[in-house]
Amino acid sequence: MKSPKIYVRDSGLLHRLLNIVTLDELERHPKVGASWEGFIIENLLHMLNVDARECFFWATHTGAEIDLIVRVDGKLRGFEVKRTTAPRATRSMHNALTDVPLDSVDVIHAGADTFPLARRIRAVAAARMLDDV
Repeated sequence: MKSPKIYVRDSGLLHRLLNIVTLDELERHPKVGASWEGFIIENLLHMLNVDARECFFWATHTGAEIDLIVRVDGKLRGFEVKRTTAPRATRSMHNALTDVPLDSVDVIHAGADTFPLARRIRAVAAARMLDDV
């Protein structure tokens, strides 16, 4: 199902609204994950040149979710954003591949490498998004 979710895509604005001034304050703030998610999604949308009105958040009543679903070059792609250096495939990702159905899921993460996690699911280093997505 399509479900609304609010992303503050301008991380500078989010930090100002939350009165976050330093990197140390950001890293200790409970919204650090939301900041990372919004920053990555903003960059993905720009990189993929997709209209924000064609981007969706997917969730089920049982708690499965995918942060971003977009159609790119005729393919339906899912993106999960994780502020970790050790991402893993989740049940939500596998459910989305079956239920939506997605062609692929990329897990954008804070680590240094891009690597497969499962069939049609891969971890993509945020620093390598331009090359690997």
